[in-house]
Amino acid sequence: MVLPVRLANEAPRILCLGAHSDDIEIGCGGTILRLLAEYPGAQVHWVVFASNPAREREARESAASFAPTATVIVHAFRESFFPAQWSEIKDALGAVRAAVEPDLVLSHRLEDMHQDHRVLAELTWNSFRNHLIWQYEIAKYEGDLGRPNLYVPLTRAIADRKVELLHQHFPTQRSRTWFSADTFHGLMSLRAIECNAPEGRAEAFHVRKIVV
Repeated sequence: MVLPVRLANEAPRILCLGAHSDDIEIGCGGTILRLLAEYPGAQVHWVVFASNPAREREARESAASFAPTATVIVHAFRESFFPAQWSEIKDALGAVRAAVEPDLVLSHRLEDMHQDHRVLAELTWNSFRNHLIWQYEIAKYEGDLGRPNLYVPLTRAIADRKVELLHQHFPTQRSRTWFSADTFHGLMSLRAIECNAPEGRAEAFHVRKIVV
């Protein structure tokens, strides 16, 4: 996998943004594991916006497994009420923008029907205007999966590790019907078909703008 970096000898700076404690891992956990295997010197900044004490603990412990050297920030905005907290979330993201100059931003899709995901996606584009943004996808009840245009093939070992870590680090979500190995592997399997991934697993993204 090749990422744009400003200097040939510079490790890429990767910014991961998630509305909730498990969004980054579900949407692009396999991609992060692959990137860090191929770019061991990458600098990762990991920011979660909604949490409570239990969910913050999950977020920090999970981030430490997916990206052990990441700089982690966990905010405590109210889940499911992001539209009403627009200004505060914009300020928080603005502070991240002032501190980080990323080569790659991983965030939610603009077309995501979950209001928290959508607000963070909109503010990502508002805050990072001259950056490469990969918008990850999350399967959900609304059935809002689209037609991605960027695929990251994964080895089966990486895909299995992603699912293992999800179940290890998010006990508060295990009772949810959608939080299952079948869901996570199913979407990765579908995206693998679309990109002919050699080992039958892939994650997909929506990229609106690429400057070369």
